[in-house]
Amino acid sequence: MPMGTNETTTSAVSLASVTLEVPDAGAAHRFYTTFGVEQYVRMRESGAPSSGFRGFALALTVSRPATVDAFLATAVDAGATLLKPAARSLWGYGGVVQAPDGTAWKVATSAKRDSGPATREIDDVVLLLGVANVKATREFYVGQGLTVARSFGGKYTEFAPGGPGAVKLALYKRPALAKEVGVPADGTGSHRIVLGSTAGSFADPDGFVWEAVTAAASAPATRP
Repeated sequence: MPMGTNETTTSAVSLASVTLEVPDAGAAHRFYTTFGVEQYVRMRESGAPSSGFRGFALALTVSRPATVDAFLATAVDAGATLLKPAARSLWGYGGVVQAPDGTAWKVATSAKRDSGPATREIDDVVLLLGVANVKATREFYVGQGLTVARSFGGKYTEFAPGGPGAVKLALYKRPALAKEVGVPADGTGSHRIVLGSTAGSFADPDGFVWEAVTAAASAPATRP
């Protein structure tokens, strides 16, 4: 990534939880437990109509290419669809899968060569929202109390997490995010995701819904 504005690394108000709306919470919980990310997401059964790109993706940052390959293989073996096979790029190495519930997951590393065997360790989890106007949505979230950690003009913004191990929130332009995960940008209906906030309930300019949660309830549930 090009250098951008680096403002801070902590935030009093931040993304507290990520709830995926899925057709079968039990099946989704089994998939995410096998995949190894069940501690980062909640599941809620929903039949809300949705088609095409839902406007978001989740990204795992890991330490080395072998770990990228291991996570992608585990996901495919558990029923995910491979959207983009793992490959080297200018920024590192990564690939994308689509979970059985439709959620796109990118797994990537900045390393281009292995320094050891694959592990199951995850360095960061980032929720990527595809928005119409990154600058305008960034200002909206700043108004809600979130703190910008990194900003690259109108292309990308990352907000500071609430603490170690928390899911980070970032903004992409919608067409760019769709290209990043390997799907057409068109989509209609529900985003099929609900975000938790300690700052109260609201909806952002692109229709992503936030629900008020308490600090005690911010950790993902261990079972559907």
